[in-house]
Amino acid sequence: MKNEEVMAKGLVERIGLAEGVLTHKWKDQKKVINQPIPDHNVAVQLVLNILTDKDCGVITSMDAIDAVGHRVVHGGEKFACSTLITDEVMQALDECVDMAPLHNPPNIIGIKACQAIMPNVVQVGVFDTAFHQTMPAKAFMYGVPYEFYKEDGIRRYGFHGTSHRYVAGEVARVMGVPVEKLRIINCHLGNGSSLAAIKYGKSVDTTMGFTPLPGVLMGTRCGDIDPAIVLHEMERRGLSAKEMDTIMNKKSGVLGISGVSSDFRDLGEAAANGNERAKLALDMFHYQVQKAIGALAAAMEGVDVITFTAGVGENGIEDRAGICRGLAYLGAKLDEKRNDVRGKNALISTDDSTVKLYVIPTNEEIMIARDTRDIVSQTK
Repeated sequence: MKNEEVMAKGLVERIGLAEGVLTHKWKDQKKVINQPIPDHNVAVQLVLNILTDKDCGVITSMDAIDAVGHRVVHGGEKFACSTLITDEVMQALDECVDMAPLHNPPNIIGIKACQAIMPNVVQVGVFDTAFHQTMPAKAFMYGVPYEFYKEDGIRRYGFHGTSHRYVAGEVARVMGVPVEKLRIINCHLGNGSSLAAIKYGKSVDTTMGFTPLPGVLMGTRCGDIDPAIVLHEMERRGLSAKEMDTIMNKKSGVLGISGVSSDFRDLGEAAANGNERAKLALDMFHYQVQKAIGALAAAMEGVDVITFTAGVGENGIEDRAGICRGLAYLGAKLDEKRNDVRGKNALISTDDSTVKLYVIPTNEEIMIARDTRDIVSQTK
């Protein structure tokens, strides 16, 4: 961790299916293993086996592992920072399952798998919601009966917090300005998208809410809609709550509008070939991001820098251009030549732009590693 070198990275896919896949990368090499991976315990054991493998491993033994950091999507109001995982923490994560049914259960399974295989190794939870716990009540409360909040925890939590926190610190470093002196709007744009207003280093508002569903149009998520639409369509089409949830989370967004794909690269190609629905989906996405930027600028009484990150934010040259064409009123001017960049830190605004525009690739893994290191240091 002294030089934050990435020793190895990898991915385990198709857990529980007939043929699982483990991809392991180290140095300039890659190894792919195809075999049945029945559960997460087996998956974690495979990861540990390959990390200590004599030919492609990067550590000599399990003794080299001091701690494991886990990304956890929903920590509710209980966690405003990363924390050592205890039995009490696990119980709190279980209580948050209803608020993140697609994300928290796999997070919990991963933690339990590591605990089973490495019972004496410290486990740390890093929460997507934690960074947004600095939002004031006027930003996180909804206009529903107050007991919904007190009894059921109904409020805006926000997500992608680990990414928003990293990008805010990184753009401040690149600019050579303390983050405590900057008003930043970070646009985390990918298959899931959220924007955050980060005022002097703290989140004061964000577009996602009680769940990761609201905000701007996303790959397959609907984003903000009139809530009465849900009741109307459930009654008209005879849909159950689960069916409606699936429609909003997996069949809406740019996929639902275009009928083509949830991948913005596919949409760009289809729009270029004259597909009007694909063009409409992109226009809607760009417009909604523009509106969100305006709202978040108002929340901070101005903005100094707008950053673009995640899959679309880092690589979508045309998407950034489409968004920034509507931001001149803020004093944000895009330099078309500088914008011709993908996947690296870059200033993309003109020299006379009063609001700076940057591409900043996110690095949630390094934030998890740093937080884990810090917490382990405190426990020794």
